Amino acid sequence: MDLAWVEQFNLQSEGYHARVAPEGRAALQAVAEFTPDLMLLDVMLPCLDGWSVLARLQELPHDRRPKVIVVSAAAGEAARARAQKMGAEWFLSKPFDMDELMQLVDEALGPNAA
Repeated sequence: MDLAWVEQFNLQSEGYHARVAPEGRAALQAVAEFTPDLMLLDVMLPCLDGWSVLARLQELPHDRRPKVIVVSAAAGEAARARAQKMGAEWFLSKPFDMDELMQLVDEALGPNAA
């Protein structure tokens, strides 16, 4: 969870509004309440894993579904392909550089989104 707080701090420092959900069910609840434009989704979440969250996001109407960057320690083409097949637009392997994350966020939301 410490990484999530670092990501939140960095995103907020760049002017983005960011929330942290400590587990998968809370992430889905946040999407229902907050309707984010983008979700950074770790696959290793307690209670409901990131793959399950991603599957449930695909059930939402397209205009209520956030873009997704899947974050995973499982590097490799199999995890990346699974994420894309399940609707994630981007995949980021851990460990990653915060600049790399910010570049993906800018790409996902556009450079003037903050």
